Amino acid sequence: MAHGPKPGLSRWLYTTNHKDIGTMYLWFSFAMFLLGGCMALVIRAELFEPGLQIVQPEFFNQMTTMHGLIMVFGAVMPAFVGLANWMIPMMIGAPDMALPRMNNWSFWILPFAFTMLASTLFMDGGAPNFGWTFYAPLSTEYAPPSVTFFIFSIHIMGASSIMGAINIIATILNMRAPGMTLMKMPLFVWTWLITAYLLIAVMPVLAGVVTMMLMDIHFGTSFFSAAGGGDPVLFQHVFWFFGHPEVYIMILPAFGVVSAIIPTFARKPLFGYSSMVYATASIAFLSFIVWAHHMFTVGMPIAGELFFMYATMLIAVPTGVKVFNWVTTMFRGSMTFETPMLFAVAFVILFTIGGFSGLMLAIAPADFQYHDTYFVVAHFHYVLVPGAIFSITAAVYYWLPKWTGNMYNETMGKVHFWLSFIGLNVTFFPMHFVGLAGMPRRIPDYALQFADFNQIASMGAFLFGASQLLFLFNVIRTIQGGKKASDEVWENPEGLEWTVPSPAPYHTFSTPPAVR
Repeated sequence: MAHGPKPGLSRWLYTTNHKDIGTMYLWFSFAMFLLGGCMALVIRAELFEPGLQIVQPEFFNQMTTMHGLIMVFGAVMPAFVGLANWMIPMMIGAPDMALPRMNNWSFWILPFAFTMLASTLFMDGGAPNFGWTFYAPLSTEYAPPSVTFFIFSIHIMGASSIMGAINIIATILNMRAPGMTLMKMPLFVWTWLITAYLLIAVMPVLAGVVTMMLMDIHFGTSFFSAAGGGDPVLFQHVFWFFGHPEVYIMILPAFGVVSAIIPTFARKPLFGYSSMVYATASIAFLSFIVWAHHMFTVGMPIAGELFFMYATMLIAVPTGVKVFNWVTTMFRGSMTFETPMLFAVAFVILFTIGGFSGLMLAIAPADFQYHDTYFVVAHFHYVLVPGAIFSITAAVYYWLPKWTGNMYNETMGKVHFWLSFIGLNVTFFPMHFVGLAGMPRRIPDYALQFADFNQIASMGAFLFGASQLLFLFNVIRTIQGGKKASDEVWENPEGLEWTVPSPAPYHTFSTPPAVR
C-alpha cells in the first residue's frame, strides 16, 4: 500500500492546474494583505496622538519597513498573478498555462520567502528598520543582522516573479485559440503581457542592488560607502530604476480588470480598444525613463531635473487617454451599480486624484517642499489602495460567480464597498494637508498642530481595516454555497427587461470570440 500524501493536501502541493494555483495565489495574497494591514494599524495607532504611546521608535520603523514590503511583494503582486493564472487561459482559449510545473514552483517558494521575512521580527536586533526602499547606508552600514535574511527573501520573491512572468508570456504568445490575434485579446490579457515584460526587465535590477548590499555588508566592497570610494546615491539610482517600473507593474493589470468590468455594467463595448493597448505600452516604456523623480533632492544637475520632470509629466498623457476611454465607455450606457462596478468607478475617480497629486510631485522645485512628507504617502496610497487593491477586490467580486458557481451576497458587497470607500478617504485625504504643512513621514512623533488630522486618519484606517473582514466573510460564504450563479448573472442582475443589446464583447461569462 502506497504511503503518499493525503489526496486533499497533494492536490495543492503538486497541482499543475492553473485554477488551483490561481486560488492559492489569491488566498496567500489575502493573508499577506491582513498581515501588512495589521502592521499599518500599529503605525496608525501610534500616530493617533502626539508623543510616544504604544511602540518604541525602532519598532515603529520596523513596522513601516515590513508593511511596505509585505503589501507590495506579498499582497498586491501575488494577487494579480493569481488573477492572471485563473483568467488568462480562459480568456485566450488555452487549456492551461504554458509551463504548469514552473507555475506550481513559482507559487510555493513565496510562503517560504515571506515566512523568512516575517521571522526577522524575532531575530537579534529586530526586523529591518530602514523603510521599504531600504536606502544605503541605512541598510548596509547601520542595518540589524537580520538584513541578510531580508536580502535572501527578496531574491526568492524576485525569482518567483520572473518565473511567473515567463509563464504568462509563453502562454499568451503560444497558446491563443485559432483566430485570436493580439488585437482581439481582452484588455486584461494585454495589460498582463506588458506587465510580464516589465517584470523580466526590472526584477534582475532588484536582485543586483540587494546583491551589492550583501557584498558591502559581508565581503568588504564599497558600492554604497563613500569612505571606500562608493556612493550612497548610486543605491537610489539602481533601486529606483527597478522601483519605478515596479509601481506600474502593480497598476497595469488593474487597468485590465477595470477595462473588463466597466463595459459589462455600462452594457457597451469598451471605447477605444486599440488606443488602450497603445497607452498601456506607452506607460510601460515611459516608466523606465523617470526613475530619478524620486531623487530630486539629491543634488542632480538642473538639466537632469528638467528631463525627469518633463518625462514624468508625459506619463499623464497615456494615463489620461485611459481615463477618458473609461468615462466615455460609461457615457450614455445602461449602467447598473453592482459591487464590481462600484469598485471600478471608485477606482477611476480616486486613481485620478492620485494621478493629480503625482503631477504635483513631478514639479521639481515644488518637490523640495513635498519630499519625504505625508503628501507623498497620500499620493502613493491614493494610487495603490483605490488603484491596485480596489481593482483586485472588484475582480474577485466580478469573477467569483464564475470561479465558484455561486453568487455572493450583493448587499454585503455594497456595504463592504461603502465602508472601504469612506475608510480609505478618511484615512488618506487628510495626509495631503499635514504633508503640505510639513509633517515628515516615517516618524512616530509629531508636532501638536498635526494632531487633529492624524486622529481622523487613524480612525479611517481602523474602519477600512475592519471592513475587509466583511469581504472575507462574504467570499467564504460564497465558496461554501448560496444562490447559484447563472450565465446571465451580470446581464440582467435585477430581473429587469433591458432595452439595450447584450453586454460588452469578451465578457467574462461568454466564450472567447475565437472559439465560439
